[in-house]
Amino acid sequence: MSGHGTAIVWFRRDLRLADNPALAAACERSERVAALYVHAPQEDDEWAPGAASRWWLHRSLASLDASLRARGVSLCIRAGGSLDALLAVARESGADSVYWNRLYEPARIAHDARIKVALREAGLLCESFNSALFLEPWQVETTTGQPYRVYTPFWRACAARLSTVPPPLPAPATLEGAGRPVASLALEQLGLLPSIRWDAGLEAAWTPGEAGALDRLEGFVEDGVARYGEGRNRPDLRDTSRLSPHLHFGEIGPRQCHAVVQSMLAEQPGVRASAEGFVRQLGWREFAHHLLYHYPQTPTASLDARFERFPWVEDEAWLEAWRRGRTGYPIVDAGMRELWTTGWMHNRVRMVAASLLTKNLRQPWLEGARWFWDTLVDADLANNTLGWQWTAGCGADAAPYFRILNPALQAERFDPERRYLRRWLPELARLPDAWLHRPWEAPEHVLRAAGVKLGRSYPRPVVDFRESRAAALAAHAAIKGPAG
Repeated sequence: MSGHGTAIVWFRRDLRLADNPALAAACERSERVAALYVHAPQEDDEWAPGAASRWWLHRSLASLDASLRARGVSLCIRAGGSLDALLAVARESGADSVYWNRLYEPARIAHDARIKVALREAGLLCESFNSALFLEPWQVETTTGQPYRVYTPFWRACAARLSTVPPPLPAPATLEGAGRPVASLALEQLGLLPSIRWDAGLEAAWTPGEAGALDRLEGFVEDGVARYGEGRNRPDLRDTSRLSPHLHFGEIGPRQCHAVVQSMLAEQPGVRASAEGFVRQLGWREFAHHLLYHYPQTPTASLDARFERFPWVEDEAWLEAWRRGRTGYPIVDAGMRELWTTGWMHNRVRMVAASLLTKNLRQPWLEGARWFWDTLVDADLANNTLGWQWTAGCGADAAPYFRILNPALQAERFDPERRYLRRWLPELARLPDAWLHRPWEAPEHVLRAAGVKLGRSYPRPVVDFRESRAAALAAHAAIKGPAG
């Protein structure tokens, strides 16, 4: 520690000590640090954390507190309005400065602007930093000064500047506390965990916190990144990084991921193509934040205004069948059950499930986005919005509307040995491979031998794929015209 006085480090979705610019600035400029987390879900407006995110947050905060205590300070937890909490902790700790890392959701941007003005009026030095992205959303623009709406040129512009991105910052070895008693809530008082415990599957699947994030990155680089180019589309394999929730909660940052990959490439140049594929996925995350910043209406409104008059069906029975993994399309049902159990779904299966919902079932994309928001441990407003609008065909760089993914063909291609289907659909496990991805076409004697009774032990498809595809294309034709 150096400098003078006490600085508040306001933790939010930057729940780590390494590569944390706000924490590093506090350590450089002040003698003492007061570490603060304020639980203020009301400041997210309608996008307060869902149930799975709250589960993760509880464990991530516990991990952060343990890391801080190992270095000499504890995490102060408050609830209520962020500004009130910051002013109160400044008074109690004697702090003269406040540092935090930026968030990019529209509601948080508005709140942060007001907070910064109020803190400065109260005589406090305050400064915010970028810990979540390679580049700020306003730093990347087209040659005409406009935001990008297509990924490939966006990422080309970003990639050309990656060499200018600062290297990751080390975690401080020790910290000096405020020196004055500062009251704190117990973590349990935030009520983040479910009262009726449904989270055993999440407990088995994840280790929230900075240490868990670093372990997962290390394991991926050692064992998965070399196969990532081909394996990332296979839900039956463990070839994706599964870093998305850690990135969302800021337990690790993209600069750290990029630095580790570059170090690996220095020793294993032969896996460059696969490793660069992983970095491009970090680029999609960057693009999602770019779009959210420049088009703040998109969490609830289609970027392509023509879709505001799209004839959605809005059938509650179909929507509930999709939520519960009872659509009759095995790859979709397997994904929805994986989501319900683990709080996560493989990205390829997310696309198939979203395509079925928005195109074949013609349910509003926002219904799917809200369900994912509540059930995903990596629920992120930027990524969630981009993914749903991309699949529905109404967003930036959207998939062509006529690209309607066939669930049976997707399962056949990306789960060739049917391991993913058998894991999540035990009632179909005895079906031969030839019929497992399309049980409604299986001969009766095959179904009987496998113990499958369509409509009873496993549902028939809620809609006919070909008929629903034709209906979706007709509905799209009805809204064709100049985009808004």
